[in-house]
Amino acid sequence: MGEKILVSGGAGYIGSHTVLQLLLGGYETVVIDNLDNSSVVAIDRVRFLAAQYAPNLSFHQVDLRDKPALEKLFASEKFDAVIHFAGLKAVGESVHKPLLYYDNNIIGTIYLLEVMAAHGCKKLVFSSSATVYGWPKEVPCTEDFPINALNPYGRTKLFIEEICRDVYQSDSEWKVILLRYFNPVGAHPSGDIGEDPHGTPNNLMPFVQQVAVGRRPALTVFGTDYNTVDGTGVRDYIHVVDLAEGHSAALRKLADPSIGCEVYNLGTGKGTSVLEMVAAFEKASGKKIPLVKAGRRAGDAEIVYASTDKAERELNWKAKYGIEEMCRDQWKWASKNPYGYGSPEPAT
Repeated sequence: MGEKILVSGGAGYIGSHTVLQLLLGGYETVVIDNLDNSSVVAIDRVRFLAAQYAPNLSFHQVDLRDKPALEKLFASEKFDAVIHFAGLKAVGESVHKPLLYYDNNIIGTIYLLEVMAAHGCKKLVFSSSATVYGWPKEVPCTEDFPINALNPYGRTKLFIEEICRDVYQSDSEWKVILLRYFNPVGAHPSGDIGEDPHGTPNNLMPFVQQVAVGRRPALTVFGTDYNTVDGTGVRDYIHVVDLAEGHSAALRKLADPSIGCEVYNLGTGKGTSVLEMVAAFEKASGKKIPLVKAGRRAGDAEIVYASTDKAERELNWKAKYGIEEMCRDQWKWASKNPYGYGSPEPAT
């Protein structure tokens, strides 16, 4: 057997794709998730896709803030490393409910780190975000840019990064990799797992997808007067399968004796505008996406994309897929699962 990895939030969008990647890579994988914004169906689908590796996956419904449950899990299994995805992630909701976000994301992480330390498991890959760059003064964003989050969700990521750096400073046995993702989109090419946000989507592509399958009448485009190719905001969209591969690369890097607490951007290094993304999705799906133009949203940056040089150099990782594949796979997932994991089971 390979190493045993604990994945918090492993039933979520990025988590489930990463868990599949780990299983196929020979890791034994234990998922904990409170199922607040995810579905146990995702775990069942991952088992199916993992085929002969499915027995190496186990799932526990646990909230990170339930410290006794965490203690019990760590007492019963020995983990080689932890990949930590669990957290609330809606920017708008975080503005209205900051204490909910600080409690869930930060307290949950502190408990996780305490229990890891108590059981001698000191290798961590943390799911951070490009939101820690706030509104960057220039692009591409490199890992040494000043960090400055513009909302409570982003601040939870920023504070957790700082907590990880402090933990490492206090105890050099820790090895921590902080992964700052840009804009994850797409789905597994099978169309069996993908993004299924509860309630109103916060990101562009789930919204586009819901319009395409007839769940919403139109896509609202916020800001059409930016100084960009077509007036709409530019972001670095990355295929979720590339992102999952980035986590495997980070796990391998934790074996490097020189690693202390390192940060890496995961993106494509290219910017794509909202309208370019919509056009690519229309082409992939053959569906017209009606648009409603609206004013800029407070806190939205004009152009944000990653410098990926450091990840390419040190993690030996580079995104392989472009927006055509992202849209193709997103549409496959949407057309097979128009209501996400709550869709009627397809006839087999």
